[in-house]
Amino acid sequence: MRRRTEILVLVLVFCLAAATTAFASTVTYDHRAIVIDGKRRVLVSGSIHYPRSTPEMWPDLIQKSKDGGLDMIQTYVFWSSHEPVRNQYNFEGRNDLVKFVKLVAAAGLYVHLRIGPYVCAEWNYGGFPVWLHFVPGIKFRTDNEPFKAEMQRFTAKIVDMMKQEKLYASQGGPIILSQIENEYGNIDSAYGAAAKSYIKWAADMAVSLDTGVPWVMCQQSDAPDPIINTCNGFYCDQFTPNSDKKPKMWTENWSGWFLSFGGAVPHRPAEDLAFAVARFYQRGGTFQNYYMYHGGTNFDRSTGGPFIATSYDYDAPIDEYGLVRQPKWGHLRDVHKAIKLCEEALIATDPTISSLGSNLEAAVYKTGSVCSAFLANVDPKSDATVKFNGNSYHLPAWSVSILPDCKNVALNTAKINSMTVIPSFMHESLNTNADSTDSIGSGWSWINEPVGISKASAFSRLGLLEQINTTADKSDYLWYSLSMDIKGDEPFLQDGSQTVLHVESLGHALHAFINGKLAGSGTGNSNNVKVNVDIPITVVPGKNTIDFLSVTVGLQNYGAFFDLSGAGVTGPVKLTGLNNGSSIDLSSQQWKYQVGLEGEDSGLPSGSSSQWISRSGLPKNRPLIWYKTNFDAPTGKDPIALDFTGMGKGEAWVNGQSIGRYWPAYFAPNGGCTDYCNYRGAYSPSKCHKNCGKPSQQLYHVPRSWLKPSGNILVLFEELGGDPTQLAFATRQTGSLCSHVSESHPLPVDMWGLDSRSGRASSPILSISCPSPNQVISTIKFASYGTPLGSCGSFSHGRCSSAKARSIVHEACVGSTSCSIGVSTSTFGDPCKGIKKSLAVEVSCA
Repeated sequence: MRRRTEILVLVLVFCLAAATTAFASTVTYDHRAIVIDGKRRVLVSGSIHYPRSTPEMWPDLIQKSKDGGLDMIQTYVFWSSHEPVRNQYNFEGRNDLVKFVKLVAAAGLYVHLRIGPYVCAEWNYGGFPVWLHFVPGIKFRTDNEPFKAEMQRFTAKIVDMMKQEKLYASQGGPIILSQIENEYGNIDSAYGAAAKSYIKWAADMAVSLDTGVPWVMCQQSDAPDPIINTCNGFYCDQFTPNSDKKPKMWTENWSGWFLSFGGAVPHRPAEDLAFAVARFYQRGGTFQNYYMYHGGTNFDRSTGGPFIATSYDYDAPIDEYGLVRQPKWGHLRDVHKAIKLCEEALIATDPTISSLGSNLEAAVYKTGSVCSAFLANVDPKSDATVKFNGNSYHLPAWSVSILPDCKNVALNTAKINSMTVIPSFMHESLNTNADSTDSIGSGWSWINEPVGISKASAFSRLGLLEQINTTADKSDYLWYSLSMDIKGDEPFLQDGSQTVLHVESLGHALHAFINGKLAGSGTGNSNNVKVNVDIPITVVPGKNTIDFLSVTVGLQNYGAFFDLSGAGVTGPVKLTGLNNGSSIDLSSQQWKYQVGLEGEDSGLPSGSSSQWISRSGLPKNRPLIWYKTNFDAPTGKDPIALDFTGMGKGEAWVNGQSIGRYWPAYFAPNGGCTDYCNYRGAYSPSKCHKNCGKPSQQLYHVPRSWLKPSGNILVLFEELGGDPTQLAFATRQTGSLCSHVSESHPLPVDMWGLDSRSGRASSPILSISCPSPNQVISTIKFASYGTPLGSCGSFSHGRCSSAKARSIVHEACVGSTSCSIGVSTSTFGDPCKGIKKSLAVEVSCA
């Protein structure tokens, strides 16, 4: 089946390759919009980063994006992935940029290629390859000749590759926009006068590459002509480009926020995201992009931060596993449809904006007989009723109503017609022959990672070395080792052998071993990566060994001079008497160093080594152990995750491919989460949190394409200590499907125009459909027409409820793949006269 899928994808790509060369397009812009072949366009885009998913996932992700109403896919180009070693390139597998772009074109969508080549993106080192740091005389992102030479070389390589494949719109391809640099305006003041000349150079360099399509710079208010400056943020309705000849564009509308190890899971409500989108188009915008539309997974050691988690779900409309997130995906799809109903008016003119009262605003686009309007209530608390063109409109707080004909409401951003889906994870053993349903695999083998220096490549230096300069990020790990003879009359031993080891590190995590035994650990966090620890230890007169395992958790990816942020034990390192306070500074001693782990050098991640130990007495809850097991893939097609309950911190490989760093031992704080997230009012990353007091990330995505039906190999490197027999697979499934629609909801956007043409007033409609075409609605878990309370998964009856609701919903829905029900008294009767009523339904599919 996998082979058949690969063949179909290749056929699709080759068919596209022939098609894209046929019709070249002219892409320009004016003050209103991007102009394609002489026509202004209202465009909706979404970010999907090709290395954060797999080629097998790409066609489905792209199709779901198109089905969600997108016109364009936006992606960064990841320099560190494509050129991990200078002049050695990788454009295969998840790095096959050309294939990804061609698949987007095959779906009939445009591409926005953000070459950068600095990308930020919570990606290791901001997307720069670490070898760049070692180019003589280099200074990043400023008017520096060595940096500009490397930047131009890589940018030109990407542009030439796209040209060779005829992928620019000017050649008949899908790429209609490019980007040079990224969010430099946020930090350029730190670089002084050289920042101005650098930005001008970058703009001139990009334009000279002659792509035939416009270039943008996001967050760059002084972007020189003809570069378009664009906005990034949670809201960009107030943004104005730096020239009245440039369109108002939003390159990053943050659909949520990234997850950090040690942090809670961020959530951005669909109503607020829809409000931000509608406000942007209301106030003159014609291009906006969701960052992210599918966030995906940070495989390998690609996370930046530091402390960015392996999941890059981003609360996006398509979740980490490639499934649509409801109601966000469906509600935004409806917003896109409503905005596209206004496109003729939007592209023809600028808006006429007027006040309807305090925090109330109307924007009208009118040309000839064509008229479209947006009515906004930006008050974060109070609903309002407004008069517009002689009619009365109810505007919930923090909402926008879209009127494609300046009269009838097609959509209000606070009223969701789309269903809600509660996902669930079904846990199962990795192998049916396992001893326990809670265990993973039928047997484990292991190898102990040596404490301290074990490789012939180790070297000695006086003093403490900074980690990144020492490892060049070839590994997360650097050993610092010191052997010392302690005399019995040392002052800090006068009160006995109890001593305090004081260690200061630039981060990110540290494990201290005394005479081969773990004495203590320390870790930074996403707000302060440094590690300062005082560890009580026991030393003895005579020879003692101090070993530090210093650990990075993704390199800095953002900020002025981020490339100069160090890591590792830079000191001081001191031994202090527990009681008398006397101390000795070890910082300038002769330290021995080892880059990486012995297991990394001997190929343990592949699982093929002959050193594995397989016998009873599996070591558990001990640091520095490699584990391996064999397993069968879960049956079915549902997406898969590994539940790392019971493990500490490390990295995992499936059939030799890294699924990323795991760290379930790092819990989110207990406080700051609520069951209900109020979408009203300005959103920030700290506003709506989930998962407080639990592991920041417990489930780790394993792409199905990486698995065989049987004979799969899982390898773990456990850094802190854990019990691998507790691991289990979790398949991502659909739990409940819900919808809650009131009598005040507009008709579904798909029905726009039917009422206005016929003059017939129709009731709102509640619709539910199973996520898979081979499923049917099997159970009605809840149905209430009247004043139902709560949310999906916790609905309850309110003060009034129609006695017929459950039977009517059962008859309409059970046994069907989907159902639609009118929300009106004519359907359910009137259980409470004079009160606005709604219908709430929860079902399951089978």
